[in-house]
Amino acid sequence: MRKVKIIGGAVTKFGKHLDRNMKSLVAEAVQGALKDAGLTKEQLQGAWVGNAAQGILYGQESIRGQVVLRAMGIGGIPVINVENACASSATALNGAWAMVALGEIDVALAVGMEKMYMEDRAKVAGAFTGAMDVELLPQIMAAFKQQEEQIRKAQEAKGEAPKEKSGQRTVFMDVYAWGARRHMEKYGSTQRQLAVIASKNHFHSSMNPLAQYQTTFTVEEVLAAPEVAWPLTRPMCSPIGDGAAAAIICSEEFARKVGARNAVEVAACILASGEDPKEGKESTLSKLARKAYEKAGIGSEDINLAEVHDATAFGELYVTEDLGFCAIGEGGRFAEAGHTTLGGKIPVNVSGGLESQGHPVGATGVRQVVELCWHLTGRAGKRQVQGAKVGLAQNAGGTVGGSEAALSVTILKV
Repeated sequence: MRKVKIIGGAVTKFGKHLDRNMKSLVAEAVQGALKDAGLTKEQLQGAWVGNAAQGILYGQESIRGQVVLRAMGIGGIPVINVENACASSATALNGAWAMVALGEIDVALAVGMEKMYMEDRAKVAGAFTGAMDVELLPQIMAAFKQQEEQIRKAQEAKGEAPKEKSGQRTVFMDVYAWGARRHMEKYGSTQRQLAVIASKNHFHSSMNPLAQYQTTFTVEEVLAAPEVAWPLTRPMCSPIGDGAAAAIICSEEFARKVGARNAVEVAACILASGEDPKEGKESTLSKLARKAYEKAGIGSEDINLAEVHDATAFGELYVTEDLGFCAIGEGGRFAEAGHTTLGGKIPVNVSGGLESQGHPVGATGVRQVVELCWHLTGRAGKRQVQGAKVGLAQNAGGTVGGSEAALSVTILKV
């Protein structure tokens, strides 16, 4: 296996791009990545394109990558389309990495893309429910509705006034809320700790001009915001939006040949699918992280920054535990102590994360990796993690049987 480098990357601003199509967003990201790498499109030898929902939302199936790349004059090379829920572009990156590592090609393009914002909210909701076991969906929805009614009755019994509802919600917010409630019951984590995580990520995003949200929120403002699904309030949850990200992957020899100035080594790039969770047993993500650390020849204590899949604040809380940044059950207290804030022990989601950077689902995996590259090469601006040498990206997508359907851990080094 050859050493693999990332020598260029770019991300569009995430948000509601009603006046732009997918071709426009991808062209911006790919051209930016090529410019960053100092390459031309003619030098590319293969492309892997991650996307989750274009078939459901716009009817574009089968050849999504070929459509957007041909529009900018990229053809004649293999284009591989990858659909793997929110982990689509992380999976695409893995495919490009593997072909370069095996010596089949010398330089490849990895793209993540998504246009999710539209007025037809029911259609968007279908893109999310499709990332679950649809045969079980009626039972799942009924269970969540029952839980919500139980929570309402418990609040009424305590004399608590009903909280204003957000009105913006996908089924995955119920999944995360259910997980958060279980964690609170088992480990004593609190809604305030979730608010600390959300407030921290909104602070980080205020320094990121590409973020969908760039407004800060205090912990109290997060707690007072409209409720999505208890204990989650609106600032604790990632928004729907549009965007694209691209990265140039190549062999170490190719990077040296073209004189790449911002090369970052892909020290580990590993995938897994979820499995049925078992009480007291190591989670799939913990096992995957351990394999990634072994592959990279490091431990969790060597990570200088991480971009993790915080589709909600609870997502970040439990992922920091499973990645070994803190003990299981300590994620809330770890964040509350300031360890995951810029300048802390291990800054997490300095981009603002999915909660604030935004989450056009197919674009997120590559976006996370590009963010790490900027920090490892000292180009992250006001949010720069000083002295960063090792970064980790964790991406997840879909859910089956109470656990993630797809998982990815990527470790980068300089």
